[in-house]
Amino acid sequence: MVVADPSSFYVEGLQLMRSKSILASLVIAGSVLGLATGSAFAAPKKDFKVAWSIYVGWMPWGYAADSGIVKKWADKYGINIEVKQFNDYVESINQYTAGAFDAVTITNMDALSIPAAGGVDTTAMIMGDFSNGNDAVILKKKDKLSDLKGQKVNLVEFSVSHYLLARALDSAKLRERDVKVVNTSDSDMAGAYKTADVTAVVTWNPIVSEILGSPDAKKVFDSSQIPGEIMDLMVANTAVLKDNPNFGKALVGIWYETITKMLQADADGKAAKEAMAKASGTDLAGFDSQLAATKLFAKPADAVAFTKSKEISETMDRVRKFLFEKELLGKGAKSANVIGIELADKKVLGDSKNVKLRFDPSFMTMAVEGKL
Repeated sequence: MVVADPSSFYVEGLQLMRSKSILASLVIAGSVLGLATGSAFAAPKKDFKVAWSIYVGWMPWGYAADSGIVKKWADKYGINIEVKQFNDYVESINQYTAGAFDAVTITNMDALSIPAAGGVDTTAMIMGDFSNGNDAVILKKKDKLSDLKGQKVNLVEFSVSHYLLARALDSAKLRERDVKVVNTSDSDMAGAYKTADVTAVVTWNPIVSEILGSPDAKKVFDSSQIPGEIMDLMVANTAVLKDNPNFGKALVGIWYETITKMLQADADGKAAKEAMAKASGTDLAGFDSQLAATKLFAKPADAVAFTKSKEISETMDRVRKFLFEKELLGKGAKSANVIGIELADKKVLGDSKNVKLRFDPSFMTMAVEGKL
């Protein structure tokens, strides 16, 4: 098993964030190395831990735990599943990478740059949604994307916001050298926008909605213009999943039962969304507006179809090249091919002898076929 240099992994990998809180908690390198060695010897077990953090597409996990849906599906398969909320997204990924958790909610880019680049073989087994407007480029008193040229752009460096900026610049035939990136924490972003010095930001909801409440704020690009590229996933340790398929079945069962309930046009559906809205710090209207900017794969057949699509290959090729350019695929990586990414058809992007990220629709397919 190939393991990235731990110091490089923490210094670089911890910068990739999608949380409301960006204070990263470090996990000692020994823990990571211990997992990298031990994960190959995972064995059947009864107790599992799942980590999640606050984001519109991941709120169903907290509701499922609170409402008894998690227990229902765990009991069905004779296992125990603990679902734990993290206020810090990066900490949840660190804990997963260090082996303290068996599964975690994560974006496709961060799955590659942190656990996969850290040597942890990881499987994306639930395609939850993709951002379809939740991430945006916003200018102050300007309304054209081309107006970015020459500006300082405040964003969380090396995050999905940085990736969105790169895609926006490409569409305007600009390059990153045409702007100056200013690393700014997401917790400071809304306040920073109000200062005279800040004229351009890239961020995600609910911060986007807050900033767009200012009359001088103009959205000039958002993730709906790169549909499918910022994916929100449930991933699991590959060895754990292989040795414990009932864990994967339970997670898929939990997910689709919760999503189905949430989208019901009745009092139960409304109550479920209200609970999720409250847990995420907004009201039902605010939660619905964020859902509207999210392409949620409510039906397993749609999630399977997207996971099998050629879009995944094209997107992950862009993502790995972006991460290599930013030196986030491990210290000393000589090309974007250093890590293998296995697609749904078993074809591999990169090194087929070092596959560390896999897109596997097989558990979602069981939901389609009624085999859970």
